[in-house]
Amino acid sequence: MTDTRLKSWPEVAPRLIAVAAGRDTADLVIRNARVVNVHTREVLDGWSVAVAEGRIAYVGPDASHCTGEATEVVEAEGRYLIPGLCDAHMHIESGMLTPAEFAAAVIPHGTTSMFTDPHEIANVLGIDGVRLMHDEAALQPVNIFTQMPSCAPSAPGLETTGKEITPEDVAEAMSWPGIIGLGEMMNFPGVIHGDDKMLAEIAATQRANKTVGGHYASPDLGPAFHAYVAGGPADDHEGTCEADAIARVRQGMRSMMRLGSAWYDVETQITAVTEKGLDPRNFILCTDDSHSGTLVNDGHMNRVVRHAISCGCEPLVALQMATINTATHFGLERELGSITPGRRADMILTSDLSELPIERVFARGRTVAENGKISVECPHLDWPDYARNTVHLGKELTGADFVIDAPEGANTVTAKVIGVVENQAPTKALTADLSVTDGVVEPDRPNDIAQIALVERHRGTGGVTNGFVSGFGYTGDMAMASTVAHDSHHMIVVGTSRDDMAKAANRLGEVGGGITVFKDGKEIALVELPVAGLMSDEPAETVAAKADRMVEAMAQCGCTLNNAYMQHSLLALVVIPELRISDLGLVDVTKFELTPLFKEP
Repeated sequence: MTDTRLKSWPEVAPRLIAVAAGRDTADLVIRNARVVNVHTREVLDGWSVAVAEGRIAYVGPDASHCTGEATEVVEAEGRYLIPGLCDAHMHIESGMLTPAEFAAAVIPHGTTSMFTDPHEIANVLGIDGVRLMHDEAALQPVNIFTQMPSCAPSAPGLETTGKEITPEDVAEAMSWPGIIGLGEMMNFPGVIHGDDKMLAEIAATQRANKTVGGHYASPDLGPAFHAYVAGGPADDHEGTCEADAIARVRQGMRSMMRLGSAWYDVETQITAVTEKGLDPRNFILCTDDSHSGTLVNDGHMNRVVRHAISCGCEPLVALQMATINTATHFGLERELGSITPGRRADMILTSDLSELPIERVFARGRTVAENGKISVECPHLDWPDYARNTVHLGKELTGADFVIDAPEGANTVTAKVIGVVENQAPTKALTADLSVTDGVVEPDRPNDIAQIALVERHRGTGGVTNGFVSGFGYTGDMAMASTVAHDSHHMIVVGTSRDDMAKAANRLGEVGGGITVFKDGKEIALVELPVAGLMSDEPAETVAAKADRMVEAMAQCGCTLNNAYMQHSLLALVVIPELRISDLGLVDVTKFELTPLFKEP
């Protein structure tokens, strides 16, 4: 296995100085490049970069004094040399890949630094799962920094997780070498109301001089928002409009604008910079959630930067938002995010700053990808059995487990319905009048109302919570089940046939987790995710092909939503309004309380 450990600056400073002065020769020199300087927002034409020990030693118009017989020389031929791209907020598990396979998927797209919050696996395996993600991340040839998850459960009292994260866990993790801060503080009501546990986690992070991640998923920009900011979160990625972005930066937060597989929140917020003219230093680009199909077919942070540019952002400003702004936010400006001496030699050669073709990627001073092909190993952990045996249903489910009984004597009911919103994380709290047959409430296929169920899968209780959902457009007899069910990651089953819902749930119990689609009683797609029921350690291309088949299967069942799988996986996310489902019941996220399925007559 190749040693990918990067020496610290104190370890290599004497050699960096010697190379820059011409007393020693560089390991790598890139000549005749248009070097993009993100500190000054300018392009330096015809400049060269000299690298030693994986770090940049010299940046200037002529590196001949750094070049010797053993120096690898790369001719840029007038192409742009830009810093490696940074993803400021993301969840590796959303790619359905382990950290090693995720790294292998994004390196060819120019991502060389990731700031990851593994709160998905934390909900399943607790701090032990976080440690596994942290340890595999440390093996990779690029920079994967880990944020210690803050909220497992994300909303105490409204859901039951497989494991919980405590302030003691947070304090312990702050001593791990790869921990960069606290993951998104999703329990914003807890912060607003001064919850002791949430404030203890924030305090432990601040005592370690690390960054507290934010998550304020509310349109209320009044006193509640100000109270949340006063609680310590330093950034937020839940903004969806220009007013959200402006409010955050005015209060000293960084506004993280995301373009993931299903979240399109850059275009509506970047006008704060492009039209209002606010200082772009406090705006950062990120992905949040990208599934494997997006990574393989569309890209990663290069996709986000291109999109920001297409929304009217100047290319150099967009690059700042994906490099130096991110590094500065996490206190790593002296380590990465720019092509300047002492920094990690993470760079990209590209022939166009707007279209951003990723032609060659350097990480820690060596070529890691060229023309879309990775050229380095991404080492794996040996994932233990307890991480691969996490789906415990407790019994074989039948269609009867998905029956919704009507109130006694009712011929119709007015039910609360989760309304899916295309390309956005929030849902709508809808109502619908539904018919009752032999005491059982029926979904309404003609009006796009299907059933949804949350199946408990951590402790084998056999519990099933039932409700209704609208927006997928499903027709005929079908069901889709997934053990990716943010954030508690039980199992979400959506369907029009109770028997198919039972078959789909049982199938995921058999394979140890993943996603399956049944139509007319038969399985038509399966994505196995055996690691915590969230990830596969197969290559991204393999997982993406299965995910593509899953998307096709959803379409066969009548679904026309863009990235509908991402919408499916968030239906239990009880920290984002308006209406969600958990193992404890239906949750009104505008009030953060459980609510009955049926409205009073």
